[in-house]
Amino acid sequence: MPISIVRLGSPRGRDEGLRLGTVRRPPRGVPKSQFAKRNYYDAWLPALAPSEAVMKAGRAAGTDSAWRKFDRAFTAEMKKPDAARLLDTLAALSHTTDFSIGCYCEDESRCHRSILRRELRRRGASIRSSRPRRPSPNAAVRSARRSR
Repeated sequence: MPISIVRLGSPRGRDEGLRLGTVRRPPRGVPKSQFAKRNYYDAWLPALAPSEAVMKAGRAAGTDSAWRKFDRAFTAEMKKPDAARLLDTLAALSHTTDFSIGCYCEDESRCHRSILRRELRRRGASIRSSRPRRPSPNAAVRSARRSR
């Protein structure tokens, strides 16, 4: 039951399970009651988002050297005890339950979720490949029911 690493707001994939938002801020202009219905997240987990200072530095990560600096800074944050324990917990859960983690960024290769993917793998997590997944055939039906 591997973890899915997703872009928040994208259609849910088959067997994706509970979607955890590893972002610093909730989606703008979206009522809290609509977060799950609009495929953002079911539960918010900002402890696995970059700090405000690292985020500011990350916005300028257009170059390879800036990205490496962001990667080092965020990786250091994930080594702090609370974040490390949370990553250990998610890695263990990846062997028993379906869930996903995600962020809003379009390009995972320049997003902290690529670093989370790596850190979870280092902890022995089972992670789905990053190939595009087909939405579940019942996703549209479930989504329509939730929006009623």
